[in-house]
Amino acid sequence: MLKQRIITALLMLPVALGGFFLLEGGAFALFIAAVITLAAWEWAQLAGFSEQPQRLGFAGVVAILLLLLFNYQQLAGLLMALGMAWWVLASVLVLTFPESSRHWAGRPARLLIGLLVLLPAWQGLLLLKQWPHGNALILAVMVMVWGADIGAYFAGRAFGKRKLAPEVSPGKSWEGVYGGLLATVVIALAVGIYCQWSVRELILGMLATLLVVPVSVVGDLTESMFKRHAGVKDSSNLLPGHGGILDRIDSLTAAVPLFTVLLWLFGWGVQ
Repeated sequence: MLKQRIITALLMLPVALGGFFLLEGGAFALFIAAVITLAAWEWAQLAGFSEQPQRLGFAGVVAILLLLLFNYQQLAGLLMALGMAWWVLASVLVLTFPESSRHWAGRPARLLIGLLVLLPAWQGLLLLKQWPHGNALILAVMVMVWGADIGAYFAGRAFGKRKLAPEVSPGKSWEGVYGGLLATVVIALAVGIYCQWSVRELILGMLATLLVVPVSVVGDLTESMFKRHAGVKDSSNLLPGHGGILDRIDSLTAAVPLFTVLLWLFGWGVQ
């Protein structure tokens, strides 16, 4: 299993890095759209569809919607607002699972939620890429999520006692969340000092970290909630040893929209 994980990582890493940081414009949008479309194919299974024609149909619908959004960029603001509203609601649903499942257990509801998870993430990445220092902004949100994951892992193993959402993901603890927050705050502080941020920029950086990291945790827990309801361990086996696309991007689907909206509100990175 470890050998398989390493081989998959070595094959996928250059593809991911090249797609995120070397492509521009329409090529970048197409690359991210391909990732999101594959994730939509996986989400259809979480929505209760096991037959390939149904799963491919949902993926096709998502691909068409992405094309429409690319051609009608004026819808970006509305889509990001819908994404924000969804992640607020998702926080409540995760913390009240399994009781909350009665509100979204139907297939239409789960398909709609899939759109609210995937489409704003795609739109957020496109907006980040279009802004000045776009690659640095995309790297920043990735480092934020990865730093939180690493900090949460070690803090959870060392100090984890109070379960965060035992019905969704028994292994996660509140201590792990605090450890992830501490790790990302330290990273943001180090970056701020290195880049000689002003006091205002440093405060905004800390605030963004304290908001984005918990939401990224909600993204992870949300996918876990739907996998548990669907009775599956991984979203797919597209990435041998690593599960599926959704298993790798679940935190980013929540973090990217909020990160993008915060940058826009703060006027940071967009000028």
